[in-house]
Amino acid sequence: MKTNGRTFAIVCVVIASLLWSSGGLLIKMVSWHPIAISGMRSGISSLVMLAFYVAVYKKLPQKPNKYVLIAAVNYMVLVMLFVSANKLTTSANAILLQFTAPAWAMLIGALFFKAHFSKNDVLTVVVVFLGMTLFFIGDIKSGSLVGNALAVMSGISMALMIISLKYIKGRKPIEIIIWGNMLSFIVAIPFYSGIALTSVNITGVILLGVFQLGLSYIFFTKGIENVSVLEGILIPVLEPLLNPFWVFLGTGEKPSVFAFIGGAIVLTAVIYHSIVEVKAE
Repeated sequence: MKTNGRTFAIVCVVIASLLWSSGGLLIKMVSWHPIAISGMRSGISSLVMLAFYVAVYKKLPQKPNKYVLIAAVNYMVLVMLFVSANKLTTSANAILLQFTAPAWAMLIGALFFKAHFSKNDVLTVVVVFLGMTLFFIGDIKSGSLVGNALAVMSGISMALMIISLKYIKGRKPIEIIIWGNMLSFIVAIPFYSGIALTSVNITGVILLGVFQLGLSYIFFTKGIENVSVLEGILIPVLEPLLNPFWVFLGTGEKPSVFAFIGGAIVLTAVIYHSIVEVKAE
């Protein structure tokens, strides 16, 4: 791997993480129903990614097979749950609870696919779920419990998507994202009726579709192949760290003390587990 190429790849992954981190603030900007936001954002981003795919590979994505469709459906559920969670709880809670996905993937793999837990896996799952409980303890009186639950479900959806990707052969990950975004746009059609087409709403959705979801995945897929495994794990952590920061600057929304502590525990556990696994390999 050439140094210049590696540097460019790292910059691409950093840009992707920065673009992803704008999601919380932009979602708060738009006054539409969460499903309408998710669907329109996905529709715009699918066009951006489809144009990129055709320009690079000189062809349209292949028709989805069973495993591609399963992954795409999980992606669709994931983005819809995440946008809904952002509307019903703080952005910090939404992104950090979604970040429990690796623990859910390990747990689901062990329960349903007979995957074996290492001591590191067990420790990570236990610590992540201990950290997760702090989000709910801190929000018992704040009315954010439903949003927190949706954020946890988005983490489970992400875990299922990750698992289903293991069964996909000969297909590029961006194909799953394109099909998932198209599905999200179609499923959300009933929610587009009566949406307020204000300049703020339109600007917010375009920014979400083009930059936060569309270009971000293009940068990520461009860079991820030429960074080390460890860099590919650690750099995207910028998203859950910066997402609440942008929202705080834009709206003044602050996570609770319990959420702050729980988020630190979840991030630390997942990063530690990833580093240990990389070193073991």
